[in-house]
Amino acid sequence: MVLWTYATVVLTDPGGVPLNWRPLREEEKGDADPLVGLGYGIAKIGTNQSAVPGDFKNLDIGFCLKCNRLKPPRAHHCSICNRCILKMDHHCGWVANCVGALNYKSFLLFLFYTSLAAILVCLALLRVFMEIFNDDEVDLTPGKLAATFIAFVLNLAFAVSVLGFLIMHITLVGANRTTIEFQAKDKKTGLTWRYDLGWKKNYEQRRSCG
Repeated sequence: MVLWTYATVVLTDPGGVPLNWRPLREEEKGDADPLVGLGYGIAKIGTNQSAVPGDFKNLDIGFCLKCNRLKPPRAHHCSICNRCILKMDHHCGWVANCVGALNYKSFLLFLFYTSLAAILVCLALLRVFMEIFNDDEVDLTPGKLAATFIAFVLNLAFAVSVLGFLIMHITLVGANRTTIEFQAKDKKTGLTWRYDLGWKKNYEQRRSCG
């Protein structure tokens, strides 16, 4: 499952902003849409949305100076991929791909299975240590003992790191935030995140997307 989810994250397009994308009317905010917050009229990824004539200044949209075109809310330009990504979380060098709207769920599953595998390896190595110290008849050279100890420490550090990363992203999903939005969040008190639908709907949204 680790390899499968890893391949899925690497090979899945994170979701680029369609060429010539234009926002629909403000009523198309799409709070009930699985891709809420990706942009107005973005329910059909990969298609160009026709603009409804009108003034877009009141819509929460942006303009990418590098792509030289409009971009939906929560879309960000990736300097590595050289394009705007829908609901971009971050560009991950480990998967050589952006983590965005369409592959975030696979990325989350990849973190889960990787942390689970690392924990299981740590438990297996811990069992070896227990056998070494509890059984005097175990024939183990100092070199093998040192290798086992180093492997345990490295796997433990890796497991703790990935597990912490997983917990952070689970927390972000519960608040319907991306890593970029979390880092740039308003520090003022009393403000409610506009895309927070409640933890249950936030998780349902991520589960149905990507």
